[in-house]
Amino acid sequence: MFGFNMFPEIPRPFNTQYKCFSVSMLPGNERQDVERGGKIIMPPSALEQLTRLNIVYPMLFKLTNRKTNRITHCGVLEFVADEGRVYLPYWMMHNLLLEEGELLNIESASLPVATFSRFQPQSEDFLDITNPKAVLENGLRSFACLTRGDIIAIRYNQRIYEMCVLETRPGPAVSIIECDMNVEFAPPVGYKEPEREFKKEENVVDPVDLMPAPAGFVAFKGRGNRLDGKKRKDSAQSESSSSKPVYVRGIPDYDYKIGTLKFLRNVKPVNNKEIKDPDEFKAFTGEGFSLRKSRK
Repeated sequence: MFGFNMFPEIPRPFNTQYKCFSVSMLPGNERQDVERGGKIIMPPSALEQLTRLNIVYPMLFKLTNRKTNRITHCGVLEFVADEGRVYLPYWMMHNLLLEEGELLNIESASLPVATFSRFQPQSEDFLDITNPKAVLENGLRSFACLTRGDIIAIRYNQRIYEMCVLETRPGPAVSIIECDMNVEFAPPVGYKEPEREFKKEENVVDPVDLMPAPAGFVAFKGRGNRLDGKKRKDSAQSESSSSKPVYVRGIPDYDYKIGTLKFLRNVKPVNNKEIKDPDEFKAFTGEGFSLRKSRK
């Protein structure tokens, strides 16, 4: 006969009912560390029973409210509660729809290690945080596991932010102890993307149209004619283009309205000395010059 057991003992499940209370009902000093995380406080007898059952570490538990069939998962922080009682964070009692002193069923659980999780902030104030992933990572250090559908509480800068667990992989409940988990955020509840405002296109006015009509001679104002006697196709365009006035520097615009801007083109000023009499003007009457010097 052999002196050792060839078949190791299979751990038996832990399944017990306790009266549940919120952390504020715990005797002694206020325990903010319990309220911030996802772990509960159990009585010393639970530790003795778990040791006899050879429970595998880390200790994870499934909490069930049999009246409402609400389920969540958690870890254990300490074994210092009064016998027959367990103390839960307030957000956990709210998810389970539990009142002070109601019965809660607690059983041991084995959960897969988390690889992905998706959260939805319950308030738009969460968008004011500079680095939300770092804040969430720091807050999840007090948690042992996550359950899909739970609304957990994260404390940051003297404020409590509620986060709904929308999705967890590879299962509906996962362990987040020593894991490499990818995190995503859904838009907060009530958040609406700002609508883009499109400005209406204003009618662009040609600055030349705003200039006063010239009072003197306008050069090249005539029309061109074809040798075959036919009308030119661009006669209408040339007529409209020639009708535009030429801006003369120094003439004020008496029709100016306050609050408007006029963009004027740089136009070579008219030399009045060269034009003695506008009625007797003759085009192309100037003298020509040669660039080559004459030998004479």
